[in-house]
Amino acid sequence: MRVAVLAPMKPPDHPVPSGDRTFVRLILAALARGGHEAALVSRLVTWRRTPEGLDALLAEAEREAARLAALWRTEGAPDAILTYHNYHKAPDLLGPRLAAAFDLPYAIIEASRAPRHADGPWARHFALADAALDRADRVAAVTAYDMPGLAAHLPQRLVHLPPFIDTAPFAGPREEGGAPLVSAAMMREGRKAESLAVLADAFALVRQAVPATRLVVAGDGPARSRLEPLFPPGVFRGALEQAALGRLLRSAEIFMWPAIDEPFGFLFLEAQAAGLAVVGGATRGTVDVVVDGETGILVPPHDAGAIADATLALLADTPRRRAMGEAAARFAARHDLAAGAARVTALLNAAAAHRGCRR
Repeated sequence: MRVAVLAPMKPPDHPVPSGDRTFVRLILAALARGGHEAALVSRLVTWRRTPEGLDALLAEAEREAARLAALWRTEGAPDAILTYHNYHKAPDLLGPRLAAAFDLPYAIIEASRAPRHADGPWARHFALADAALDRADRVAAVTAYDMPGLAAHLPQRLVHLPPFIDTAPFAGPREEGGAPLVSAAMMREGRKAESLAVLADAFALVRQAVPATRLVVAGDGPARSRLEPLFPPGVFRGALEQAALGRLLRSAEIFMWPAIDEPFGFLFLEAQAAGLAVVGGATRGTVDVVVDGETGILVPPHDAGAIADATLALLADTPRRRAMGEAAARFAARHDLAAGAARVTALLNAAAAHRGCRR
């Protein structure tokens, strides 16, 4: 199919790393892997931190929709529209309009719905996100956490599409000489900083029990200067490209991350692809990407003591740790780019079939 991709949350070439940027890149890669001709057709970003300024945003969306409609009337419309991420802070304002104007199949990946925003300052944005859900032929929730809220609104058109990664940079033979513990994060204020603070406390407890234990943390960001002193000297490694991150992961034994209030976390899949057992926070979508007791251990995300205890238990039990790492690699292989390509293609085919039934 020729697929028009929309990314109202964040475009794939945004300068600031994030899970949203990663996922839209992976979706484009999965579409190419599946034999589709796909491209980001608009740079309109509807995400807003606060609800003010909606009328100006709607006017901008009106102009952008008119531009795309004129272009498609001249050069031909795509076969389908696929939007990544639709919710009240980033409603898809183009997909529903263009799908209706050109009678195209329309699908959404990673939608979420919080009915508490149906009233109050975000009410208009919430209604716009709901309008996109109502027009979509298929909607994919990425985590089990998001399924109930969406199922109540569109039970017949909802599917579960688990997150996926390109495992190639991470899978491979173990590297020697690394620290046994590893983590990675974008170092910014908010939930990432909260997780790093809990990680620092957990690692301090681990070192009380096993003083020689080492931890390496990859990543960078505006909060690094505040967060780095929470850890012993030499822990922070800075930002790494994928190949270097893969080597770092393959040299470790356990991936630690509290994941406070995170949707799921691609790094859990990347670490498992490298054959690492995981100690992580049991929060939101983490249960979709870590099999508790099989590929890792999930504990309350704010509980540094529980994170430390789980880490120490795995450090002390090499057979269990290695078995978890092997299971983790097998699990990650079921969430690789080929699996993502198959699932995204199935989503588009189902959307096209539903659109055909509507005609």
